[in-house]
Amino acid sequence: MNNITQENKFQPIFVVGNSRSGTTLMGNILGLNNDVFTFEELHFFGTLWSQSDRHKTLTLNQAKALAAKLLAIQDEDVISHKDPKLFADEAKIVIDQLSTQSYTATDILQTFLTYTAEKNQRKIPCEQTPRNVLYITELLELYPHCHIVNMVRDPRDVLLSQKYKWKIRFLGASNIPYREAIRAWTNYHAITISKLWNVAVNAADKHDNSDRVMTIRFEDLITQPENILRQVCDFTGLEFTPQMLQVSQSEGGVSSHKKIAPGQKGIDSSSTGKWKKGGLTQTEIYLCQQITQDNMTKHNYTIEPITANPIRIVLAWLFLPVKLTLAVLFNLQRMKNIVEEIRKRI
Repeated sequence: MNNITQENKFQPIFVVGNSRSGTTLMGNILGLNNDVFTFEELHFFGTLWSQSDRHKTLTLNQAKALAAKLLAIQDEDVISHKDPKLFADEAKIVIDQLSTQSYTATDILQTFLTYTAEKNQRKIPCEQTPRNVLYITELLELYPHCHIVNMVRDPRDVLLSQKYKWKIRFLGASNIPYREAIRAWTNYHAITISKLWNVAVNAADKHDNSDRVMTIRFEDLITQPENILRQVCDFTGLEFTPQMLQVSQSEGGVSSHKKIAPGQKGIDSSSTGKWKKGGLTQTEIYLCQQITQDNMTKHNYTIEPITANPIRIVLAWLFLPVKLTLAVLFNLQRMKNIVEEIRKRI
């Protein structure tokens, strides 16, 4: 294998966006291109790396440990991966691809992505962790030839999907630990999810003028898939092929919860506007629209006339601190630098 750290060879695609916004679907579609290998959600930025690591040099053992961790996540997923020590031998192979002995964490990520893509006979790595939307600035600086596809979805459909995400564990996705189901429940609150949607949208909108960042509405993707995918292919330098439309349908989420994927292929055009069919209370819809209305308008989402009981609105705000506290506690292990992560979400 040639030295894979040559700058002109590393042209990855990062699919980012608010959680439950179609990042998994887009990643899977791109992975059907013969040149692209789509990874599991690696959760590198924020979990394995923080700003303080940017110029930090790793020892050889630290570099091998990080590579082993990434290999373990890719082998299964970020939630229930095997012991990274089982991947020690392959981690050494990854590190040996580096032409330097001055290792940084982001160099290890680059080497791992390229090594794994080439191992699978593909040229272009595609990483699909949603919350990388908060790290677009870093991605553009660290990997100057990358392309970023940002997914945006109607915040009310995001709210609906997040509300019932915790139930996926009990609908057949037995690979999801109970703790993860509880974490998903603690993460949900109409106000929190709506504000986080704003944060994700604002983070991407800062790069509207970048020729390496493209924003796609989930609704446009599923209602006019060929047209949108041709645009994405032009943006990323890929050749569009009809096979990219034959993506396997799934419930989405971390690693697509592939164990409960229904096995059907094609893009489901009915996956939009589900919030109109029930599942959200009037209070949840009202709060969501009030909080996100500016960005909804900017991204061409129609605000519906909704009224809500004032008492229920007050109760929602009063219960918010409880849910936030629980969410922070259950997410501590997924934040390398809690202060940095909170700042990115405020």
